[in-house]
Amino acid sequence: MSEPTPGPVDEGDRSPTHQSRRVVGTLLAIAAAVIGLDLLTKTLAVNLLDPGQPVRIIGDAVTLRLVRNSGAAFSMASGYTWVLTIVALLVVLGIIRYSSRLRSMWWVLGLGLVLGGAMGNLADRLFRSPGPLRGHVVDFVSVGWWPVFNVADSAVVCGAVLLVALSLLGFEYDGSRTGWAARRRGDRDRSAAEDADA
Repeated sequence: MSEPTPGPVDEGDRSPTHQSRRVVGTLLAIAAAVIGLDLLTKTLAVNLLDPGQPVRIIGDAVTLRLVRNSGAAFSMASGYTWVLTIVALLVVLGIIRYSSRLRSMWWVLGLGLVLGGAMGNLADRLFRSPGPLRGHVVDFVSVGWWPVFNVADSAVVCGAVLLVALSLLGFEYDGSRTGWAARRRGDRDRSAAEDADA
């Protein structure tokens, strides 16, 4: 996961302001792609799937099954739809608020996935029946014993796993490195210096 180390730049299109806009733009583009794919697949699921008739893709292991979910990801916390809506709103606002501080494109990818997934399911809660803040999320993918999910759920989980991995490995949101990542960079720098001296 090698990334360019941001350095002090002060002119042209490499200015900190331009870099911040580019990061925010990339984050929003990733989120928009997730939202678009989520909306498209949910629309197809609602129009093509019968709730009582699962479609087998790989035997009983992978099926398409239309479910209306009042809970959180993977049908958890049913009955707390309005609380989940508020939490999703806070997550979205928090990511947007702090996005200009990001300097790691891996963090941008992870947060973009989380943002897009949160907004995809938030749109269901705001605009689907039974009403605003209480809308049920459309889920349609069933894999084995795993609860039925959608593209937005997958994006949130994949983004969160990526962010946890980056944190554990020492790749920080501002482009700096600590722990294992810093040691790895130090070893690589020493090896390059030895090669240059040879």
